[in-house]
Amino acid sequence: MADVNGAVAPDHKIEAMQPGTVAVVGMGKIGMPLAAQYLSAGWSVIGVDVVPGHVEALNAGQANLDDEPGVPDLIRQGHAEGRFEATLSHAQASSRADVVVMIVPLMLDAEMRPDYAAIDAATKAVGQGLRRGSLVIYETTLPIGDTRTRFGPMLEQASGLAMGSLDGFLLAFSPERVYSSRVLNDLGAYPKLVGGVSPRSAEVAASFYRAVLSAEVRELGSSETAELAKLAETTYRDINIAFANELAQHAEKIGIDVLEVISSANTQPYSHIHDPGIGVGGHCIPVYPRLLSIRAPEMSLPRLARDINDGQVNRALDRIEREIGSFANVEVLALGLTYRPGVRETAYSQGPQLVYSLRRRGARVSACDPLLGDDAIRAVGADPHHWGTPSTAEVMIVQTADVLWATAGSASFPNLRVVYDGRNVLRSLEWVPGVKYMGVGLPDR
Repeated sequence: MADVNGAVAPDHKIEAMQPGTVAVVGMGKIGMPLAAQYLSAGWSVIGVDVVPGHVEALNAGQANLDDEPGVPDLIRQGHAEGRFEATLSHAQASSRADVVVMIVPLMLDAEMRPDYAAIDAATKAVGQGLRRGSLVIYETTLPIGDTRTRFGPMLEQASGLAMGSLDGFLLAFSPERVYSSRVLNDLGAYPKLVGGVSPRSAEVAASFYRAVLSAEVRELGSSETAELAKLAETTYRDINIAFANELAQHAEKIGIDVLEVISSANTQPYSHIHDPGIGVGGHCIPVYPRLLSIRAPEMSLPRLARDINDGQVNRALDRIEREIGSFANVEVLALGLTYRPGVRETAYSQGPQLVYSLRRRGARVSACDPLLGDDAIRAVGADPHHWGTPSTAEVMIVQTADVLWATAGSASFPNLRVVYDGRNVLRSLEWVPGVKYMGVGLPDR
């Protein structure tokens, strides 16, 4: 029996829900794989999105996400079986669902503050359809406290129900912990963290995840605990990379190989130093430390790490400029604009920043990325270059660690003077005399 606060007696534990209906709000690069996972577990899924063309395609059983193995097939199968549909109406979906999973992106604005417009609107719309006993789970990474103090009151106001008990609605936070291009695999590999605004909320949310995932489900003490756990794991990586980048700077100064230093240090089982590079990109690592700092302004390491990692592009250009004198009217070829090889996404990538900084220094910039078309490359301010065709570039800068670059041949770059390997993926190649190779934290050669 639950008490008035939603707490559950210690001897009453819900193991797993029976299959029902789940609404996934935000059918993007994470939302579609989540929907596919729930379908594979036998649930019915209502996908909610604000783009009419996307909803229309989903209602035809088409999930345009070829970068995620297995996802299009699972959604197509679910649609054929009558267990998957999509809608523009948040309220209609939440009124029919037993569980609502919110995975609407929370991005940063120009001042590096959270832009709540999309997720606030989705929350208010979902609230209009909530019914007694509904479970709402936020998987979008949030600043600490937002589940309880921002979105809970919005849902209460829109629904007329109180959060935290079966007499009203249950509310929990359970962070997504997946990487693009392998989401289904990660859903089965990493423990699922769950924290509620009440014990009952946490337990019922955990029972849902036990029903749809094969991974361990770990109940935490509160929604705030789960929010901070997500921010901690991502900020740890940003701080670790910043340390690696500072080690690399010192290694360059004294002329030693930082990769040898790091691999040697990591033979000690408590050392897990990451790799240095020209910068950090993606939806997670550049963003979530800032969400942490908003509610924990006394913490200095997250801010310092962001400054270090955001400064890597200009440090690289300063190093090149010391060799060539000036970028003015120098032709530069940037290799890779996406934030990770194999992922067609430039969100918070250092690629566009690299192009912008080069142009500010007077360079003529071309770029090559096997995942992007010519129009996407032009949109960031670079001229498209097609790999395998000759280039008159004097400087080549690796921004994304694509294996394609290892096929570089000096004959295609007759004017080449400097190779700056921002991901240290070309260190084993031999360059013709007169071409200087620079790696991050590596001695020039």
